[in-house]
Amino acid sequence: MDASNILRNERIVPVVVIDDADAASSLAEVLFEAGFGAIEITLRTTESLQAIENIAAAFPDRCVGAGSIRTIEQFAQIKGAGARFAVSPGSSELLLDAAAEYEMPFVPGAVTASEAIRLQERGYTLIKFFPAELAGGSRMLKALGGPLPEARFFPTGGITPKLAKDYLALPNVACIGGSWLTPANLLAAGDFKSIARLAHDAAGLLK
Repeated sequence: MDASNILRNERIVPVVVIDDADAASSLAEVLFEAGFGAIEITLRTTESLQAIENIAAAFPDRCVGAGSIRTIEQFAQIKGAGARFAVSPGSSELLLDAAAEYEMPFVPGAVTASEAIRLQERGYTLIKFFPAELAGGSRMLKALGGPLPEARFFPTGGITPKLAKDYLALPNVACIGGSWLTPANLLAAGDFKSIARLAHDAAGLLK
């Protein structure tokens, strides 16, 4: 259930906290048009599941996932909504078992070598690193790369456009979470034009 394959072509994954599911399709259109192939909707609001469902229905050939997974019940919920991958800030045996039961590509979280090794023992090579900046940032990931050469990380949390290049330059970083692409104030205002500019600027980091 490792999510490496489904996210293999992604370098930046927009990470979205959304309060209005009705805006989800318009937001997704902007992000997909900017060139992103996957979007992570975090399960931090009451609208998040409906937002996933709206995006999955509007863009059946694109990839929408669910973030902030923390209970086994959420795997059934997100699969029913149409999510194609799941991301968690941490992991537990119950969550790993649920990912397998629901056949959901999963990115479990770790911040220490011991946690990463445990996930590798369960077959995971793509691992979320959160909160990235507070947990040591790109310097920490560079240090982990030596003793854990097989691990690939998906850092999120505190990453800015200025810091993004440092993360993306690391060989053990598969992709990064771009929460800066969809600021709460722009989403609340429905300012998709400004979000589009941020998205295109972020896409430019990959050129």
